[in-house]
Amino acid sequence: MSLLEIKNLSLSIGDAPILREVELSVASGEVVGLVGESGSGKSMTALTLMRLLPYAARATGRVTFDGIDILAAREDQMCALRGADIGMVFQEPMTALNPVKTIGEQVAEGIRWHTKVTRAEAEERARKMLDRVGLPEAEFPLSRYPHQLSGGQRQRVVIAIACALKPKLLIADEPTTALDVVLQAQILDLLRDLVAESRMGLLLISHDLAVVTEMADRITILRHGEVMESGDTARTLSEQLHPYTRQLAQASMHVPERARPHGGAAGQPLLQVDGVTRDYPGRRVSLFSRAPDTRAVDNVSLSMAPGQSVALVGRSGCGKSTLARMILALDRPSSGTIRFRGETITGKRQAELKPVRRDMQVVFQDPYGSFDPRQKVERLVAEPLHVLDKKLSRAERREMVAHALHEVGLDQRDLDKYPHEFSGGQRQRLSIARAIITRPKLIVADEPVSALDVSIRAQILDLFAELNRRHGIAYLFITHDLTVARAISDEVLVMHCGKIVERGKTSEVLGHPRSDAARALVAAAPDLRVAIARRLREQG
Repeated sequence: MSLLEIKNLSLSIGDAPILREVELSVASGEVVGLVGESGSGKSMTALTLMRLLPYAARATGRVTFDGIDILAAREDQMCALRGADIGMVFQEPMTALNPVKTIGEQVAEGIRWHTKVTRAEAEERARKMLDRVGLPEAEFPLSRYPHQLSGGQRQRVVIAIACALKPKLLIADEPTTALDVVLQAQILDLLRDLVAESRMGLLLISHDLAVVTEMADRITILRHGEVMESGDTARTLSEQLHPYTRQLAQASMHVPERARPHGGAAGQPLLQVDGVTRDYPGRRVSLFSRAPDTRAVDNVSLSMAPGQSVALVGRSGCGKSTLARMILALDRPSSGTIRFRGETITGKRQAELKPVRRDMQVVFQDPYGSFDPRQKVERLVAEPLHVLDKKLSRAERREMVAHALHEVGLDQRDLDKYPHEFSGGQRQRLSIARAIITRPKLIVADEPVSALDVSIRAQILDLFAELNRRHGIAYLFITHDLTVARAISDEVLVMHCGKIVERGKTSEVLGHPRSDAARALVAAAPDLRVAIARRLREQG
């Protein structure tokens, strides 16, 4: 008998159907992948297992965990199961952790609740669990707060909380989405080790088919709340018997059709960065002394030609976003110069940067967070128009916004909607529309597709390529996803500890990396074709 059995599970919230006749099982020591696009019902399946559903939700069918009927269980029974026998790793660690409690308190909390041990005993067990997930006491005392940790370290704390009592089943909902590829590989290795050590069942929820293929023994593919296909992971993804499975696999490996790569040898560079350094003052340790300064960017130089697409890759904390802020004139370098269209922009006052703002725009990682939720699309997309020299009438502004929406595949009827009325992919299209409305020469895109599922990601990459071909817009893509770098860039810059350690054509740098940093990124990056081939070889 399987540890977890889901049979004919249907779920509705009010009158809206969410899940339809879902069937799924997880055995002890088995890893099962649950994949699908955003809105397919993956997270709602997990919340049903935990009985953490909204008030208006109604679930039917049968969900059995270790012989217990989950849907019929009382709340006190579920409280005993949650954290002890069923652990859950949430997608966003910063919101899953309590910002006013130390990491020691948060890991020890579940231990004290379920085992009734003393505070000292609970903290000792919490310390051992944090050591186990790679947060040793010398560097990460129990007194640390979540804001003092990086994204990968916070995710390790969430895993420590979920695994503190060695649960029989662990549900991991997109546990590596926001992490760089090296941290992602470390987190996946950790989950793999925990499964092997205690014969724990793992339900891995993800939209990344390469990650699921690396990890999962079996796979279940959801679409609009229904199971499209399930079976052995490698065989299901290699045979692709269902059209939707084929669609997901092709989207995962999608490379946009792009114009011939721009060389940039002749003519004046569009962007030139010369010897840029950025130091941040150390925190004050006493009345008369400070800690040493932190060097976020160290003597970086680069240049981009008009219409060129460049990927800036590297691990979290290597200085990519700091460099981008200085290029966008949102931060000033400690030393060095930045020239845009041959004009030095470092040291200029904000009023003098108006022409630069017109020709240089940005697309953020989280479009929902970059929009004011109280404003309608017309006003949000029109925001950059204030940098134009000409004063526009209301009709002219509305016409320009409508044209920008049309360029990114949206409709004039969307002008009077609010951001919450759009899907994640549509919001990113709105973000791109806002960026192109002034017809910029350069767009800085900071992780523009990392939070999107594979089908939407393929559409957004196609859109970037089309705008490059049609308008000659140059792109600086900041990303930790080497698949995106391969698909959309002419050249790659590898950043490590604030320095550019390798640069060159995309195929050369990612195909034959020379620096240790580039080799580590390439080795850690999951590849769907390679993962399927390896799993099939292992199965004979």
